[in-house]
Amino acid sequence: MPEQLAFAYTESSQQLPLRHRICDLPLEEQPCYRLNRHGAVALSSVELLALLLGGSDALNIAERMLIRFGSLHRLARANGAQLTRFYGIGRIQAARLAAILELSRRLQEPPAEERLRVTTPADGAQLLLPRLRFLEQEELWVLLLDTRNGVMGMRTIYRGSLNTSVVRIGEVFRPAIEAPAAAIILAHNHPSGLPEPSPEDVRVTKECVQAGRLLGIEVLDHLIVGTAVLSASKNEA
Repeated sequence: MPEQLAFAYTESSQQLPLRHRICDLPLEEQPCYRLNRHGAVALSSVELLALLLGGSDALNIAERMLIRFGSLHRLARANGAQLTRFYGIGRIQAARLAAILELSRRLQEPPAEERLRVTTPADGAQLLLPRLRFLEQEELWVLLLDTRNGVMGMRTIYRGSLNTSVVRIGEVFRPAIEAPAAAIILAHNHPSGLPEPSPEDVRVTKECVQAGRLLGIEVLDHLIVGTAVLSASKNEA
C-alpha cells in the first residue's frame, strides 16, 4: 500500500518526546550561537528549521515537523494551509517557511542579468527542475528562447492533469508570440516522481510540435520532471 501523507491533524493527543526549550539549553548548544560560531553547515536540519520558526519551543516543533512530513523534500511540497494545520505553526511562521523555500529555488536559477543559453536538454532541465520537482499538482511550463537559444523567461501555462482535451495549443504558444520567442521548451511535472512520458504526454508533444511549425516557433523539447528528468519528445514521431 503506498505511503500517504496525513496533514490534517493536531498533535495534542500524540505528543512526541520533548527536547529542551532553546532558552533552557547551555549557550554553546543553542542553534543561533552554534551557527555564529561554527557556520550553518554545522547545524542539523532540525536546528536550521528551528531558527526559521523562532520561539523557545522551536526545536520541538521543528523535530515534529520533520518526523511527520518525513523529509525536507516533502516539507517543501507543503502549502500554507497544510503548514498551519500543523500544531505550533501559525500564519507568520508558515509564510516565513514559504518565503525561504522560494528563495532557495530562485538561488538555483541564473542571475537575471545573465541570459543563460540553452544548448542541450540538460540545460533546460537545470532551469526548470527547481521549479517543478516538488510540486504536488501537475503544472505545464514553457521556457522561452531567442534566436540564439538565450533564455527570455519562463511561464506557467496550466495547473492540473495534462491531456489533449484540456490543453489549448493557443495558450501554450501565447507567451512565445507575445515575447516574441524563436523557440520554446515545454516542461511539466509528475508528482508521483516517475518521469516516464505517458501516451497523453506524447500526444500533447506531437500537437505542439505541429503547431509550432505552422507558427514558426520551434518546440525544442518537452521535459518530464520527476525525481529525474526525461524527454517526451524522443517518443514523438
